[in-house]
Amino acid sequence: MVDLNELPRRHYTDGPTPLEHLSRLSARLGGPQIWIKRDDQLGLTQGGNKTRKLEFLIAEALAQGADTLVTAGGVQSNHCRLTLAAARREELECHLVLEEDLGSDGKPVPAGTGGNPPEFTGNFLLFDLLGADSVEVHANGSDLMTRANELAAELKAQGKKPYVIPVGGSNVTGALGYVDCAQELLNQFAEVGLTVSTIVTPSGSTGMQAGLIAGLHGADSQIPVVGINVSRTREDQEPKIISLVDEVAAFLDLPPVPRDRSVGLGDYFGTGYALPTSEMVEAVRLFAQTEGILLDPVYTGKTAAGLIDLIRRGRFSADENVVFIHSGGVPGLYARGQAFA
Repeated sequence: MVDLNELPRRHYTDGPTPLEHLSRLSARLGGPQIWIKRDDQLGLTQGGNKTRKLEFLIAEALAQGADTLVTAGGVQSNHCRLTLAAARREELECHLVLEEDLGSDGKPVPAGTGGNPPEFTGNFLLFDLLGADSVEVHANGSDLMTRANELAAELKAQGKKPYVIPVGGSNVTGALGYVDCAQELLNQFAEVGLTVSTIVTPSGSTGMQAGLIAGLHGADSQIPVVGINVSRTREDQEPKIISLVDEVAAFLDLPPVPRDRSVGLGDYFGTGYALPTSEMVEAVRLFAQTEGILLDPVYTGKTAAGLIDLIRRGRFSADENVVFIHSGGVPGLYARGQAFA
């Protein structure tokens, strides 16, 4: 069992997030029995999986004496929203380095032209409401972390003490949040006597999936974690998952994690990151209309589309229990309404 109690940590959520049985959705699809881990209900502004990562990242920043956070992501980044919310809670400055999305045609949108989605909707609106200390928007494909580190150097020259958080909060420190979540899940499974065959999760910057894999491995659990990629092919994504799993396992002094535990299916992201697919639209509507649960179009919508396709292909038997991780991101839904028009 992994013990994280000696590591610095902030707490932004009161208790475990719910584990709910989606009986109506399960019946609609003819099985398996689908359960959902409601990490959209984590603390900080509008919740989402990055809150777990930030509990460890912000604690590390404070331990290093930081007074300023610098991070990066897309113009609708859930990670940037929650980093900014944590900064407000901790009375830290927060600076965001963003890139515009691809247009609906999959081509880069010139910086400063408004982009797709339009400005001041969804998370981009919340950056303003939460009072980001600076927001830079760069062309799609820009090297955001190079610019974030340059900005940190500029802030340091001004006398600030910046702490740089990578895209998605996905490094060893951030992944510890999902090592902890793995134990939370195992406790919940035991409480309700649930035998789980598979955990299905979005796979993007890999911190959540890598943390779950390492956490389950550290608890001697053999439950597989199947990632549904939101931006890359399987060939490109799985080495990224494996690399971070290995780093987390080494940090926690765990035995090596078998390579086959890191699965990232690349069949469901469509033509690119954040670009809608008809399958995503169907999945978002199905979750909403059977269970009253909103998914986002970038992460959980495409992950749900992948889960639904696997079910229809006979990947799971009708009586299996499959757990779907809801990683949040719902504010992004309101910025991409055109996909559902």
